[in-house]
Amino acid sequence: MAENLPEAKPVETFEGSLDELEKVVKELEGGDLSLERSLELFERGMNLSDTCRKQLEGAETRVEMLIRKEGKLTAEPFRPEKA
Repeated sequence: MAENLPEAKPVETFEGSLDELEKVVKELEGGDLSLERSLELFERGMNLSDTCRKQLEGAETRVEMLIRKEGKLTAEPFRPEKA
């Protein structure tokens, strides 16, 4: 099934995963796919989405750990300043 797809190999970077996810979505939106191909793409898309989510959560954790308050590391949620 999905292991026959060349795009099923793991993508290492967030940007690569997101780019591949966008391609999967475009192909699904294009329609005219067999049921089997639709299911393969859906499964791949879900895996890519999960990979991206985990990478974003990891980045958020790193940002929280790097925020310093009074010389001590303090976990704070990242809130971009409003312009």
